[in-house]
This record gives sequence, C-alpha cells and structure tokens, in this order.
Amino acid sequence: MNAVLKVGDQAPEFVLLDPDRNPVSLADFKGKRIVVYFYPKDFTPGCTQEACDFRDLMEARSLDADIVIGISADAPEKHHEFKSHYNLPFILLSDPDHNVMARWGAWGQKKNYGKTVTGVIRSTFVISPQLTIEKTFVGIKAKGHALRVANELKVTQ
Repeated sequence: MNAVLKVGDQAPEFVLLDPDRNPVSLADFKGKRIVVYFYPKDFTPGCTQEACDFRDLMEARSLDADIVIGISADAPEKHHEFKSHYNLPFILLSDPDHNVMARWGAWGQKKNYGKTVTGVIRSTFVISPQLTIEKTFVGIKAKGHALRVANELKVTQ
C-alpha cells in the first residue's frame, strides 16, 4: 500500500547512495528548503526533460529551494553518467529496492498506456527547513513540471 503524504506531515527519513556511492540522508539538509523528486529512469525522454528543467531553473535562480534531490532506481554509476552528461547541479540518489519510493508514495500501481502496472509514480515533494512536507505533486507529467513547482513556490513565499 502506498503512503499518502500530506502537507504538514514529517518527511520520511532516508539514507541512499549518491553517484559517488556516498550515503546521503534527508536529515543532512535540515534547515534548508528541499525539492525531492522521484522519477522512473535516467536518460529517458521525460526524465531527461524534467532533470534539465530543474537544472535550468536552478541556474537561473528561479527555484525557491536550497537543494534539489532526484531519486530513481538507477545505479549510482548510471546517475554519475546522467549527471555528467547533462551538467546537473543537484543530487541524484539510488533507490534500487524502491523502499524509499514506497514510503513516500512514489512506488505502486499506476496507469501506463491504459494498462495497470507497478512502477515509479512520478512525484515531487517540497520539504520545509523543519523537514515537513510543504507541497506535494503526485502522478504528474514531466513536461513543464519543474516550472510548475517553481511557480507554486513563488506563490507561497
């Protein structure tokens, strides 16, 4: 069963590996505003678009967040290649067993081309400096999503 995270909930803690195989914990970023987004796979068209959109917004200083973290099931080595290829200035973490995704409600049953499948539910969460959920975006489309997140954050300043 998927977790249903709501605004005001404590963000579920995690420790996952970054592209250099260093453990990264959500608690490492307490005191900062964080965007955590879950995506299916490095180098696919939608996931590449979403990552590059977050990159461009960060570079333009148009995203009111201190840290962006992307999480998929890809291996750290693949994340390293993806990050290097697209010059991504944010953290990518590996969740190969989907445990963190499941706790955040980003893994489960979804519709894909009219069929029910189990997989990554593309989701984004804005986390407050106190590590509580500020905003949720669940089951979204990649195209234009990062800009929508940026615009929503501007409204809540």
